[in-house]
Amino acid sequence: MWKLCGGIFLGWGQGSNDFANIFGTSVSAGLVRYRTAVLLCSFFLLLGACLEGPKCMATVGKFTELSVTTAFICTLSSAIVIAILTYLALPASASQAIIGALLGVAMVSGSTNFIKLYWIFLCWILSPIGSLVFSIYLYKFLGSFFERFSRNFYWHGVWLTVGVLVAGCYGAYSLGANNVANVTGAYAGAGLLSPLTAALIGGLSMVSGVLTYGYKVMETVGKKIVPLDAFSAFVATLANALTLHLFTQVGVPVSATQTIVGAVIGVGLSRDYRTVSKKIVAMIGMGWIITPLSSGLFTYFVLKIFF
Repeated sequence: MWKLCGGIFLGWGQGSNDFANIFGTSVSAGLVRYRTAVLLCSFFLLLGACLEGPKCMATVGKFTELSVTTAFICTLSSAIVIAILTYLALPASASQAIIGALLGVAMVSGSTNFIKLYWIFLCWILSPIGSLVFSIYLYKFLGSFFERFSRNFYWHGVWLTVGVLVAGCYGAYSLGANNVANVTGAYAGAGLLSPLTAALIGGLSMVSGVLTYGYKVMETVGKKIVPLDAFSAFVATLANALTLHLFTQVGVPVSATQTIVGAVIGVGLSRDYRTVSKKIVAMIGMGWIITPLSSGLFTYFVLKIFF
């Protein structure tokens, strides 16, 4: 059972990195206190992991043939990559890290489900585009709603605060449901854990990351891509949640980092494309390339050298 430490470490890294994707925009806009965001995110993340997390387990666990040892190496290499990128305050994708690691195993074993691989890649492309489109239309539709029904300044603030809290809780639920498979799906595929047990352990490890180190990436997502006001933060959070939940239903874990960045860029385009920081977007894009490549090569060389 000590080999579960790789998955627990990965869950901690994903929770600490992806917490900013859920509440980073809201906290940075001053709508939600950091402590409140931590508690709400922890509860609803675990709830989503337990209720819908098993839906994505097969995508990760059945990607290639896995033993308990290779599952441990995959999760450990992914966790190291995520921890380094979190330390550097760069949003990182645990979905890309674990798939990259599994590709490293597949290169050694020669066993790859290419149909599943192409489907995953397609979803990776569609998920940020989907969140961008969601955010553009939500910005226009909800903007007209708030303008029409919230002319009173006090009630406008109340509506926004309630909306951000609901969207954040929904986002945390969707994050747990969609991304917990990244953490322990390999162990379910190796037969060490049942999908439900894997979802529970993975959810708890992600919560530990939220509770202990979630503040690190907050500023990058919340302020540096596009300066966000309260309404923009609400729209970005809701678009992110909808996108994650949508891909959960098709059983593919996607990057919460990509979806929130797509949502924030969509908000920026709705307001003024010149507010989007091209430098920060380029840095994040570089992280998306480095993440699967690093975890894949790390896994490949560990298996080649030691096994």
